[in-house]
Amino acid sequence: MKRIFSLVVLCSIALFAVAAQAEDVTIQLWTQEGEADGGFQFVKKLADGFMAQNANVKIDVVTKDTEVLREDYQTSSLAGNAPDLLWTVSDQAGPFTKAGLLQPVDDLFDLSLFVDSAVAGVKLDGKTWGVPVANGNHLMLMYNKSLIAEAPKTTDELLAKGKELSKDGQYGLVWNQIEPFWMVPWLGGFGGKVFAEDGKTPTLNTPEMVNTLKFFLQLKSEGILPKESDYAGADTLFKEGKAAMLINGDWSLGDYKKVLGDKFATAAMPMVSSTQKYPAPYTSGKFFMISAGVADAKLEAVMAFVDYATNLENQVDMIKTLSRLPARKEALESEVVKSDPILSGSAAQMVNGTPMPIVLEMRCNWDAMKPELNAVMAGQKSPEDGAVAMQQAADSCVKTLK
Repeated sequence: MKRIFSLVVLCSIALFAVAAQAEDVTIQLWTQEGEADGGFQFVKKLADGFMAQNANVKIDVVTKDTEVLREDYQTSSLAGNAPDLLWTVSDQAGPFTKAGLLQPVDDLFDLSLFVDSAVAGVKLDGKTWGVPVANGNHLMLMYNKSLIAEAPKTTDELLAKGKELSKDGQYGLVWNQIEPFWMVPWLGGFGGKVFAEDGKTPTLNTPEMVNTLKFFLQLKSEGILPKESDYAGADTLFKEGKAAMLINGDWSLGDYKKVLGDKFATAAMPMVSSTQKYPAPYTSGKFFMISAGVADAKLEAVMAFVDYATNLENQVDMIKTLSRLPARKEALESEVVKSDPILSGSAAQMVNGTPMPIVLEMRCNWDAMKPELNAVMAGQKSPEDGAVAMQQAADSCVKTLK
């Protein structure tokens, strides 16, 4: 059904309150926002604000790790007890739509209010499967200005400066070495891609992948990277001043600003000297996705909450609270974005980014890359053998999709 939109920001909420009358509605909302960076608290604040204006609506907010959310949502949907609403990343739209778990939002919301590239991030088969909340969700270089005055512009500079900074329990650079999400930007910098031109055929056993893995091992062998580090480990080292630079995503900006204050800075990841190409992190954002079975009064409540959470006031509040680039056009053009040096650095990195593939085959790539990346980083496999194994695993997985 088509929605009639008003220029008054909260009009949809008022209309909903009248239409719903006294019927009580409970919305189950799952989010992959965590508590460490304030994301979960922000989602809760939005839910509390909406409930304060709609006494007959209760919103239960549950936080889950991104991969746990994906697995649990598929399982609960098959069991007939799926949550009503998700706040999650765009690449989950692929497997969810393939399984028929979501409903398209084209006829439910005025998507022209949002940045075109953000909306495009959840388009499949001519339909849009989510409403954007934040634009970006991309990795970038972050640094502590008390340890390094300026970010390196090239990998040659990174290697040279990283050696100087890596001493006495301090590292030049840290990131989550376990997840391939942190590897893919560098693969782009070395000239590689995870898919062929058709956007569905995995291309993991390539010279570019081998060179990416060799670069990681060089950073480790020279002591610039720790011997091992997951997300929490890298986060802790950076916050404690034991790492000069960190690669992390825009979701973490607000937290680091609180910890480091004016010593915190952002920049684009350095250009790969051997290729003259910049690392290309995946860009997408955060999206509301509505379960296929949501209808009637509950659907009206969900739609009203999404309208509320993405209105101009709350989008600007998200910028100030979480330091994320908003998805609503009005908010992105606001002075609060233009005047923020942290967000400016984030925007500079996003220019070098590439849209996150949301085809189902991307799940095969993720699952194929992770164990081999870990094996190479642990010294159990050579970069060459790791790339071969990635390709074999991805190819086998894709065959099961047909």
